[in-house]
Amino acid sequence: MVNLQRTWAITKKELRGLANEKTILLAILLQLFIALFSSFLMVGLSAMYDPSLYGSVSGVKFGVGVVGNDTILTRLIDENPSFRPYPMNLSVALGALKERKLAAVIWTSEILPESKDPVSLTLYTIKNDIQSAVIEVKLKEVFLKYEDILRDIRSDRITKHPVTLTSARAVNTNTFYEFIYALLIPLLLFMPAIISAGLVIDLITEEYQQQTIDTLRTTPASMNEIVWGKIAACIVLVPAESGLWLVLLVLNRIRIGSLPEILLQVIFVSSALILVAAVFAMYYRDRTKAQFIFSTAAVILLLLTLAFPGNPLNIIAQLASDSPAPLFWPVLLIFVCFCVILTLMIRSLTRRSSET
Repeated sequence: MVNLQRTWAITKKELRGLANEKTILLAILLQLFIALFSSFLMVGLSAMYDPSLYGSVSGVKFGVGVVGNDTILTRLIDENPSFRPYPMNLSVALGALKERKLAAVIWTSEILPESKDPVSLTLYTIKNDIQSAVIEVKLKEVFLKYEDILRDIRSDRITKHPVTLTSARAVNTNTFYEFIYALLIPLLLFMPAIISAGLVIDLITEEYQQQTIDTLRTTPASMNEIVWGKIAACIVLVPAESGLWLVLLVLNRIRIGSLPEILLQVIFVSSALILVAAVFAMYYRDRTKAQFIFSTAAVILLLLTLAFPGNPLNIIAQLASDSPAPLFWPVLLIFVCFCVILTLMIRSLTRRSSET
């Protein structure tokens, strides 16, 4: 039987020792920064998730050099409130772009719209520039209109009418909504589990590699209590960090529903991941081997889990957005059973370790 008092004493010792783990503290502080300033970071992060958000930037008129005699494209650019076209030759236009006097240069081919040959366009922008991302998104609208005009002009060459396809359901997606609930919240909540899983491997294997395990055996605590004290220290971090992240997200005016259910799901899924890491640590007793095997196994388990619609990430997104999550309890029961199996494996490994 496990003595809870001695196990808790080991847990507190390991939690106090985390102050010396600079890598762990840095990772936690990074998550704290994301959760604390989530509303401030949302615009930039969402734009990285979906660059088309840059298209909403308005109020600025960008100069665009147009090389060629395509009057249709020049007219479309001039009609767009974000651009002002400047007809010029290529060398002068590229020189102006290099000096940032122009935001972009479009080089049109000499192919007439009525011709049978394809029309080609070459777009020049400044490399690795945030303004270039805005320009490319806004010019995409112009190019799509230009493509439709060319199709109309050349429509007389079509001998067969294409089949019109209608989507079975039209969904108006909201990028901010998708980014917050489907990406940011699940990743932010499960990041402590990944950190704690790596931490439990270090806590267990360092006792074997530094040959301090024999010293610990001379204490009143059993091998089972020592191992579970370390595991408990890592598991305790998960609800503490995840709960704090949820509070900070709510303070940033990000509405999150079903908080108790979310924490319950996070705790058991994270516990399963930590217990898997502990099994590898007890089996290999070597940090490098255990970390490598665990990382490989974690990737495989993640891919297998994400293959199912009712995976924990989807369930967290559904719960956070107040959507129905019918698979919440079945998935939770699966992970509870998985934790029980892993607990029995750890108990067997600790018994074997005590005998050697």
